Amino acid sequence: MSLRLVLADDNYLVREGMRRLLDEGDEVTTVGTAASAPALLLRVRDLRPDVVLTDIRMPPTFTTDGITAALQLRAEHPDVGVVVLSQHADASYASALFAQGTGGLAYLLKDRVGDREELIRALEAVHTGGSVVDPQVVDALLAAGRRAAGSPVRDLSQREVDVLRGMAEGRTNGAIAASLHVSESAVSKHVASVFAKLGLHESPDTDRRVRAVLTWVEHRPGPGA
Repeated sequence: MSLRLVLADDNYLVREGMRRLLDEGDEVTTVGTAASAPALLLRVRDLRPDVVLTDIRMPPTFTTDGITAALQLRAEHPDVGVVVLSQHADASYASALFAQGTGGLAYLLKDRVGDREELIRALEAVHTGGSVVDPQVVDALLAAGRRAAGSPVRDLSQREVDVLRGMAEGRTNGAIAASLHVSESAVSKHVASVFAKLGLHESPDTDRRVRAVLTWVEHRPGPGA
């Protein structure tokens, strides 16, 4: 059964291009589109889709309306997964999106639009309550975290950072093990060590695998620190 999708982007050509790309296979069926954040909210209320794919910058303010809409949608329709697309690998945008929890949310860069497999994987992940962070955003978060004084990310070994990057990309332990050419049991031990070092405990509201990558944001020093 294909996922019912509502697609939002203020650019008609981009919106139609994504719709045609995603509708090429059996995994997704676009049931509605929107050109603004308010229109997106109305479409979701009327159509009750399984997932939403939205640009981060849309009318009316062309700032972070996509993030605001995503958070409102998750609050009003917790069964609807949301993938947010952005042109920027900005840690602050990712932090804002995941500030209230990571489940059912994904943050991808817009250059992934041409990668149908990547988009489908993210949509399927958020539909089941998972989370995905774009690899370039992960790299930006990790780099900043390792530079920030007092950040718990500084305590991670290089192998743990490699595992952490794989977790944030939405990969399973088996997939991480294959990419790093190590055993799955070794990856499991590294995952447990990452959680322990970052002080992350099990919670029904948060995906620890993505929360682990975002932890440094909560510990980075403020201006002038």
